Amino acid sequence: MAAAKLMDFDRALELFEPVIGLEVHVELNTRTKMFSGAGNPANEEFHAAEPNTLVAPVDMGLPGSMPTVNAEAIRSSISLGLALGCSIAASSRFARKNYFYPDLGKNYQISQYDEPIAYEGEIEVELEGGEVFRIPIERAHMEEDAGKLTHVGGSTGRIQGAEYSLVDYNRAGVPLVEIVTKPIFGAEHRAPELAKAYLATIREIARGLGISEARMERGNIRCDANVSLRPRGAEKLGTRTETKNVNSMRSVERAVRYEIQRQAAILEAGGTITQETRHWHEDTGTTSPGRPKSDADDYRYFPEPDLLPVEPSAELIEELRAALPEPPAARRRRLKADWGFTDLEFQDVANGGLLAEVESTVAAGAAPAAARKWWTGEITRIANAEGREPADLVTAAQVAQLQALVEAGTLTDKLARQVLEGVIAGEGDPQQVVDARGLAVVSDDGALIAAIDEALAAQPDVLAKIQDGKVQAAGAIIGAVMKAMKGQADAARVRELVLERAQQ
Repeated sequence: MAAAKLMDFDRALELFEPVIGLEVHVELNTRTKMFSGAGNPANEEFHAAEPNTLVAPVDMGLPGSMPTVNAEAIRSSISLGLALGCSIAASSRFARKNYFYPDLGKNYQISQYDEPIAYEGEIEVELEGGEVFRIPIERAHMEEDAGKLTHVGGSTGRIQGAEYSLVDYNRAGVPLVEIVTKPIFGAEHRAPELAKAYLATIREIARGLGISEARMERGNIRCDANVSLRPRGAEKLGTRTETKNVNSMRSVERAVRYEIQRQAAILEAGGTITQETRHWHEDTGTTSPGRPKSDADDYRYFPEPDLLPVEPSAELIEELRAALPEPPAARRRRLKADWGFTDLEFQDVANGGLLAEVESTVAAGAAPAAARKWWTGEITRIANAEGREPADLVTAAQVAQLQALVEAGTLTDKLARQVLEGVIAGEGDPQQVVDARGLAVVSDDGALIAAIDEALAAQPDVLAKIQDGKVQAAGAIIGAVMKAMKGQADAARVRELVLERAQQ
């Protein structure tokens, strides 16, 4: 397929106004699925299960199987709706969305259509630099996820060119909440950045509520990004495309930017935009056509006959409202002030999705600056190298313990990095790794003096320079001592002793 022509981004914004809309699917981490008693792979306890082991008759679409609503999923959905500033419907209803899903055995999805559980909300999203956008939420509705197809034999992992496909029904029936924004106007050149920040805010809300693992690399949160352009001064909205199932914040930003540039080039050349779904390709940073985008009528929605309406009591809604955590934008402002970070330092933490980790580490006793250093530095470096999440490698308590050992003089920064590696390798908490590996700083002056005297004796020319007042020459002796002590010495203390012994 020939590469699409792209218009310069700034030029595209001169000619056209971008309008975006975002649909975010959040997998709930309930113990069981939305409509069956099978284990939920979106729950940490079950995520690594073998294919087709977390299934029940209703997940397979077997004749005669009947769905039963997961009460905890209802509670989680209401909490999420409230956190999004939505009204909660006194009565909402499930519907059948008729569409051929090869990985959803009954060939329809139980979702919600014109009677969602939450509607008409708004959340604040803060961008780098402090600009705040208010994102209008149209609805948040409950539904079930489809299963997962693995295409085998092709070079891309997609159905094109594959020899056959394997179906895993573990994910079929996982409870989802789909959050749909209204069209977002006024973002202009910050539209890609806003899409990324919005997704980060939804993830932060879900984590704060404790209703989802919110792991994007596992698909716990997925985003469909709608983009349309209209000529400057026009009132009518342009034709939109929907880039499906983008599963990282960076990719959402790139996909929105790419679609703005692609559509602008087509429109300027006199072409028309096709209303369609599009696939995002992470490796090339491009989108490609999927299928013509269906309208609601094409799905032939009708009320789900096997389920009663959901009618939460006013008492339950108020109970869940009282338990809501601090809104993300307010929380970020408070944490930035509490920690005393500059805009750049705080953005470093926020962009890494590490607010919760740094906050927990500070709560465990570490200074904010030290917590930030560990999480955005060495831990993130190792996580990136291993293709894992930083929070999977080490706990906040362990990071705080590690920093305490540094501050107590038990470890140097270099030794602390070795201890961190041991903790990540599963060798225990920091103190256990120090003891097992013998990594503590040598604090015995007697041992240091013996190593210093040996180094001075081996390098008489350096000793002479130090005695002549050229103290910078002490670096050679310090290096030799640190090597002899296998790095387990305080370099500042070694320097003091070198200068002292050289004058004797």
